Amino acid sequence: MVERSRRADARRNEESLLEAAAAAFVASGVEAPVRDIAARAGVGTGTIYRHFPTRADLIIAVYRHQVDACAEAGPALLAGGATPHTALARWIDLFVDFLVTKHGLAAVLQSDNTGFETLHAYFLDRLLPVCAELMDAAAAAGEIRSDVEAYGLMRGVGNLCIGADSDPRYDARRLVGLLVAGLRQAD
Repeated sequence: MVERSRRADARRNEESLLEAAAAAFVASGVEAPVRDIAARAGVGTGTIYRHFPTRADLIIAVYRHQVDACAEAGPALLAGGATPHTALARWIDLFVDFLVTKHGLAAVLQSDNTGFETLHAYFLDRLLPVCAELMDAAAAAGEIRSDVEAYGLMRGVGNLCIGADSDPRYDARRLVGLLVAGLRQAD
């Protein structure tokens, strides 16, 4: 029983660290000081280094954690949403949040081409099936057209999010909303 509660504590600590690191990365970039991340998580810097010996380890863990959260949200939204289209639109909003907050992360990860390719494959392996499931459900319900592939939609959303970090007047969420609205089945 003690071992089980220790494992649960370790998982909560790691979750807290990943959430704190993600928030610090959004606020200050991926070069945010480890002491700031530790303070946000309410732990010492040694705890961070024990879980993530290098900054790259921490960055990769944050990225994977957020991909997993986005992937897990899809089925939950579909099960609890009013309509499949509503679930798809809400999931796309989460996907936009993920993409917009990862702009600095992508540049860092691309500096290590092998690591970037591995994470990009993980991203596609986890998120593409979720998007496809949501789109298939909305198409089966007659809510959206059936001739759009999940990869094309995700790529379009990603391309619309690129300008968000360089122009404060650029509203990626509004443009993505127009794209999602354009999926609607013609009456």
